[in-house]
Amino acid sequence: MTGRFQIAVHILTLLHSAGAESLSSDYMAGSININPVLVRKELSGLRKAGLVQSKEGNTGGYTLAKPAQQISIADIYNAVAQAPLLGKARNLPNPACPIGLQINQHMDTLNEQINEVVVEHLGHQTLEQFYNQFN
Repeated sequence: MTGRFQIAVHILTLLHSAGAESLSSDYMAGSININPVLVRKELSGLRKAGLVQSKEGNTGGYTLAKPAQQISIADIYNAVAQAPLLGKARNLPNPACPIGLQINQHMDTLNEQINEVVVEHLGHQTLEQFYNQFN
């Protein structure tokens, strides 16, 4: 997830820097230094989250769907977050063990608490504020 988050922030920062000009996925991939297919995959999720819009044709490309001051870094995080921050066990602990019986429940609670703290913190910064660090 962390790689996806960084890619998404990079994409949205580029789009904000372009203003009203549409950017192609190839252009963004060049800046991020990844395959354009990966950029298009992230753009699809960002479009579903209402953060970017696309336009077809010769003058097509991508732009922000709303002003950067209305997009929080938490919005970006929520658009790409998939797995719990602290991970998820792939095995099922032994239910005959008093720890194994409850560990997943308590880890889920801990993950929820950590996620709330992260989202709260990221919610205090907008994409515009993040972008202003580059000037």
